[in-house]
Amino acid sequence: MKRIRMGLIGAAALGLGFAAMAQTNWYPSKWGPNDEIGAANYMTPATALQAAKLIKTGKVYSLGITVSTTTPAFPPRTCSIYIVQPGQTGTADGLGPTHTTYNDDILNCWTGIGTQLDGLGHIGVGDRYYNGAKWGEFATIGGLKKLGIEKIPPMVARGVMLDMAAHYGVEVVKEGTAFNQAEIDAVAKKQGLEIRQGDVVIFHTGWLSLIDKDPKRFGSVEPGIGREGARYLVSKGVVAVGADTWAVEVIPFEKDGDKEGGIFGVHQILLPMGGTYILENINTAELAKDKAYEFMFVLGQNKYQGAVQSMINPVAIR
Repeated sequence: MKRIRMGLIGAAALGLGFAAMAQTNWYPSKWGPNDEIGAANYMTPATALQAAKLIKTGKVYSLGITVSTTTPAFPPRTCSIYIVQPGQTGTADGLGPTHTTYNDDILNCWTGIGTQLDGLGHIGVGDRYYNGAKWGEFATIGGLKKLGIEKIPPMVARGVMLDMAAHYGVEVVKEGTAFNQAEIDAVAKKQGLEIRQGDVVIFHTGWLSLIDKDPKRFGSVEPGIGREGARYLVSKGVVAVGADTWAVEVIPFEKDGDKEGGIFGVHQILLPMGGTYILENINTAELAKDKAYEFMFVLGQNKYQGAVQSMINPVAIR
């Protein structure tokens, strides 16, 4: 398994994002102290109908990548598959007079591999997670007692793709490039788009093209959303934020003046503070090729009770 090398984090991964610690009034949620779905509350029958009106050609885009045993992943995540023929003779005779044979598979995988959905139980600020849920009260080895991935309703929304690679005039945006409000607004304006409440916003950087050509570089740094950009998108009321990168946020992490930045501070702004979902390793290449900037976004994740994340294959329809 090609592992992502995160030397920039080391033992500091246990620390708190400084940007997150500066805010202490982010819970209870505006949807009430018992809410478990966050920004998914923005989705309504009306927003689904509006998204459906975006379909003009019927072209369907698969936004997921293929996962294998060598797919780069944040360590110590790995994935293995085992093919078995349970209860069979192991010969061509198979089962019964019809000689029936069948294959089953067993996955031994971390769910945070490949194209994935980060649920609201994934990232916290100290021992507090979305809506102020305390880690020791809801997280168990047998599954989350709240904020599980099964609580998220199907995502049917207006999808917006911001082509950052085209904006910078490159095939692959340079690592460490942060997308904040100025950059987000500039690209949206260039593409003739307005980011609206209930949207799913996805960034194309070209970074996913490195997954085979340069997996070490792919998994150690990346361009991505900055802290101000994350707060801006939360303020716009988006349901989810995604990118063709493994963490969605800019790495190396932004500095606070001359001080080192916090660890996964954008994750903290989006998930526990904003209730805004994160979509990682989204395959945006074909969308960018077709200049498909606006589309119907559809996602129905695996509903494993108490799970934190889910491998996904979302779909865009134009």
